[in-house]
Amino acid sequence: MAEKNSCAFRTTIGGQALIEGILMRGPEKQAIVVRGPEGLVIKEEALKLIRDRYPVLGLPLIRGSVTFLDSMVKGVKALMFSADFYPEEGVPEEPSKFERWLDEKMGNEKVEKLVIGFSVVLAVCFSIGLFMLLPTFLASFVERVTDSVLVRNLVDAALRIAIFMTYLMAVSRMKDIRRVFSYHGAEHKTIFCYEKRLELTVENVRAQPKHHPRCGTSFLLVVIVVAILINTAVFALFPVENVFLRMLVQLLLLPFVVGITYEFNRYVGGHDNPVTNFLAKPGLWMQNFTTFEPDDSMIEVAIEAMKRVIPREEGKDAWGA
Repeated sequence: MAEKNSCAFRTTIGGQALIEGILMRGPEKQAIVVRGPEGLVIKEEALKLIRDRYPVLGLPLIRGSVTFLDSMVKGVKALMFSADFYPEEGVPEEPSKFERWLDEKMGNEKVEKLVIGFSVVLAVCFSIGLFMLLPTFLASFVERVTDSVLVRNLVDAALRIAIFMTYLMAVSRMKDIRRVFSYHGAEHKTIFCYEKRLELTVENVRAQPKHHPRCGTSFLLVVIVVAILINTAVFALFPVENVFLRMLVQLLLLPFVVGITYEFNRYVGGHDNPVTNFLAKPGLWMQNFTTFEPDDSMIEVAIEAMKRVIPREEGKDAWGA
């Protein structure tokens, strides 16, 4: 198909791969599209952002943590929605006494909020523990060999990268996860197609790259790198010998780390020049483990989700608008 407009642009629309589906978020609403056993299931919601009610939460460095948590909550809700259409195989189990008690006392809606909140907390704790606190704890054993703070910090940094890489490579080999990552590829390709102002067809989307510079994988990698740099600088200026105290300091610095990472990704994602393209390369390379080629049915889901979040006012979703 011919281009509608030869001038490409960068959109703020982003997405997330689900179980047999995709979540797309635009400037005004989000859409969940899942390929269920009986066809496409679609759920649209108007976006209600907390920073709209409290403008201070939209300030630079602060908005990073707020946006991250908001995306986590909405992402978990979307995953639960998509999972409802693919129950586990076998005979369904009867609800336990505890589940029945929760349903009685709190109701379905409150139980759902409780589960979502617990899932988000669990996911955040798992990520922080595995990629930040565990490397720091393991690196502390270097102190038995040398007193060098520099060596300890280098080992800490190497362990963080190694654990992160190992985790990505391991999960990417799981059959069900690979299929989710293929939907991830469909999401990226569709966004690229839209940004090039091409008609959203399977043929046009299929031809696009599957690696996108504004991907969540890149965000996680930059979080780890920024944390390494900030922690190294802080502990070089203010040495902390106790490993558990170092972990506590890292936790206190985390909102600052996420804030800097968000602003970095926002700048790199909104500019196209040799410097920003170079800075984006590590994140693009990491997507080799989290983004795979989709089939046409996955692309159809991504196109449907994208069409439903494109704003009526042209340019409202342009980067920096």
